[in-house]
Amino acid sequence: MALPTKIVLEIVTPEGLLLREEVDDVVAPGEEGYFGVRPGHAPFLTTLGQGEIGYGQGGVRRFLTCFWGFCEVLPDRVNVLADIGERAEDIDVGRAEQAKTRAEERMKRIREEEGFKEAQASYIRAVTRLVVARKPRG
Repeated sequence: MALPTKIVLEIVTPEGLLLREEVDDVVAPGEEGYFGVRPGHAPFLTTLGQGEIGYGQGGVRRFLTCFWGFCEVLPDRVNVLADIGERAEDIDVGRAEQAKTRAEERMKRIREEEGFKEAQASYIRAVTRLVVARKPRG
């Protein structure tokens, strides 16, 4: 049996279907670090962390945000169930800048570990949104 040459990438959030595309490869933020998938990859299931999902389509790279969830990898498809996910064009850069500033200020003020972790997670989400929004779009 021949290996697949493309991957169907499907990303679903609580708001609904975010993306369903046939792609060349996928890079996603696993909870323990980024992982890459090409057609024919061995199946696995993993939890997702915070970061960006990048995928290639005909030599063009595209990016989305991805915050937590699960990812199922099969030889010919990648299924992502993300708690939060956004396309670059849907990100409000001004709002993300404000969120980043608020999170920075909270991290400076907070002394207990629990509050700091929340502020740090907010900061990571804001910075990720800014990075994804500012990447060139193919």
